[in-house]
Amino acid sequence: MANIFDVKGSDLVKVAAQQLKEKIKKPAYIDYVKSGAHRERPPADPDFFFVRTASVLRQVYVNGPVGVSTLRTRYGTRKEHTSVHRHHHVKAGGSVIRDAMQALEQLNYVKKTKKGRVITPAGKSFLDKLSKQISGDIKQ
Repeated sequence: MANIFDVKGSDLVKVAAQQLKEKIKKPAYIDYVKSGAHRERPPADPDFFFVRTASVLRQVYVNGPVGVSTLRTRYGTRKEHTSVHRHHHVKAGGSVIRDAMQALEQLNYVKKTKKGRVITPAGKSFLDKLSKQISGDIKQ
């Protein structure tokens, strides 16, 4: 019985992103916005939204209940300054994460509670099935 802790997170996110690409629609603004103040340009990957959505789903499974603010910190990084100043941590943008969570709520993979968003049995089953598929592919 494989679950998400038995496979690499990056492998699970890749496979989940491909599955989610068929189920959700990418917002129109995603191709034009940066993922946070710490970035210079918008993401070059055309599937960025689906990868981020799959990653958000995995984070909710592993660390839930979580909110947008917690995930903004998780996806943030240090800001590169052009002068002598030290690097400081900058949170990621919240709108992409919020839209990803709302898309997952529409699929009934995540639900909102008072403490944050938690994974539903449907979302847990979705990720566990993908984990079994990945671990089966590796053993062959």
